[in-house]
Amino acid sequence: MLTALRLENIALIDQLELSFSGGFTVFTGETGAGKSLLLDALDVLLGGGGSGAAARLIRDGAQQARIEAHFAVSPAVASWLEQQELEPEGELSISRDWRLGENRLSSRSRLNGVLVGRPQLQELRPLLVDLTAQGQSQRLAQSAGQRLWLDRFAGPELDGSLRDAAEAWSAWTDASQALERLRREQQEAQLQRLQRQQELEDLEAAALEDPGEVIQLQRDQDRLAHGVHLQDGLAAVMGGLRDGDSAGAAAVDQLAGATRTLLQLQELDSTLSTLADGCADLAAGLDQLVRDLDRYAGLLESDPAALADLQDRLAQLRALERRYGLELPELIRRRDALRRELDGADAADDLDALAASEERARARRDAANAELSGGRARAAARLETELLETLAGLGLEAARFHVAIQPGDPGPHGADRVAFLFSANPGQPLAPLAEVASGGEMSRCLLALKASLAAADADVSLVFDEIDTGVSGRISEAIARLLRRLAAHRQVFCVTHQPLIAAAADHHFQVSKQVRQGRTHTRVNALRDSGSRQQELAELAGGGRSGAQEFAARLLEGASPPQPPDGTGRP
Repeated sequence: MLTALRLENIALIDQLELSFSGGFTVFTGETGAGKSLLLDALDVLLGGGGSGAAARLIRDGAQQARIEAHFAVSPAVASWLEQQELEPEGELSISRDWRLGENRLSSRSRLNGVLVGRPQLQELRPLLVDLTAQGQSQRLAQSAGQRLWLDRFAGPELDGSLRDAAEAWSAWTDASQALERLRREQQEAQLQRLQRQQELEDLEAAALEDPGEVIQLQRDQDRLAHGVHLQDGLAAVMGGLRDGDSAGAAAVDQLAGATRTLLQLQELDSTLSTLADGCADLAAGLDQLVRDLDRYAGLLESDPAALADLQDRLAQLRALERRYGLELPELIRRRDALRRELDGADAADDLDALAASEERARARRDAANAELSGGRARAAARLETELLETLAGLGLEAARFHVAIQPGDPGPHGADRVAFLFSANPGQPLAPLAEVASGGEMSRCLLALKASLAAADADVSLVFDEIDTGVSGRISEAIARLLRRLAAHRQVFCVTHQPLIAAAADHHFQVSKQVRQGRTHTRVNALRDSGSRQQELAELAGGGRSGAQEFAARLLEGASPPQPPDGTGRP
């Protein structure tokens, strides 16, 4: 229950403090006086609207502003406070302060003096008030919110199914994402395997065996490329060593002759034996050198075709080195590693296990959704019955109302598409509420729905902003009776222009405007005596019109007032 509301520098209000009791409370007054402003302030205080809506509430020229409300703590609110680790006191105080500094508006919200954020206020709000502002009837017509209305009406009966459906959806989402993730990983692994397979094929095709092949090919290429020059030089060397030239005998023959001469001379002088042996060794070494040069000469060739083949092989190896950024020995090791990797057994494949897990989660999800759909169908039947009974009392005796539940895409709230279908007149087919209901009919549907939801939200204060828009005096009287019935078990607030509704209230506040020193101010007065209430009701009924005072007096006495000919509720 809302027990107090305090405003400072909010729109046309400098300072205002109001106290409230249980039962039915109404706010009346001239248009533009600020009746709805009180409800707007409560809305913003509890996390409604955005920063723009809050900024528009700040009184022009004010450097700071404040909204503060006090509530009696219900068991649901006490439990929420404990969950938030906030001390559940006997009274809940909620405040929001704004300060303007350096052209920037900042605000802070507190619960019992503890700083809180907007998400916490929005979570707490449904436990405190159900605010029906102007325009909410249009939101009622939106299909996205109709499922929420139905679930609220079902109350605790549906809580378990909603929880099961949410948990099943979460489990299926996890299983589905895990399966999809593994499929992507396997696709990526398969792509990598194909890439490695192609890499191995490239390396296998190159027939890599000798890590020093590039060096040897480079040497062979140099030899083949310079074969003629090597042959000419070698011929000159051989000519001097073995064949001799025009100037004299060959070096081999000369060294052999020198050896023979020294052997003869050592017989005359034995000290020459060492020199003779050395000369013999030189002759033998020279002879071996000549034989080696002969062998090398035999290897020399000048074959352009062989040189082209060798250069092609060298180019192939160089291209592989550039492509993979590895030298030949590393390429050979890479090839051997790829052979082992691709020839080995594949890693364990969990795809089948995850697919089975996803299938089980899907089955659980579908079963939970089916159970939830059944619960919604039962709640829909009850809602139809209750709503039609309430609508009949609000002047829509011939109305038909149906909650259509159709299969939809699965989600955390099940797999149902809920639509409210309505027909106000006999012979008119059922159609979506938004398409066929007039403004007055929509208001009454909204009020009837709120009345049906009352049992589910027994500890919540109901706040109505001009719920009587677009209805006649006779219907206003029915609305008044319904509001009084609701107020018997809960706190109800209503902003109204209808004297029939205002007269039914337990508590009556008058909202008016005054101009002081060139500025407009809003005043709120509690009408505590019958005289002031009668005067206000007379103003609502037509002010100076003849019979307005009598009409207001009879309303307060509880007598049936004379029904005006135009059905507006005014004489």
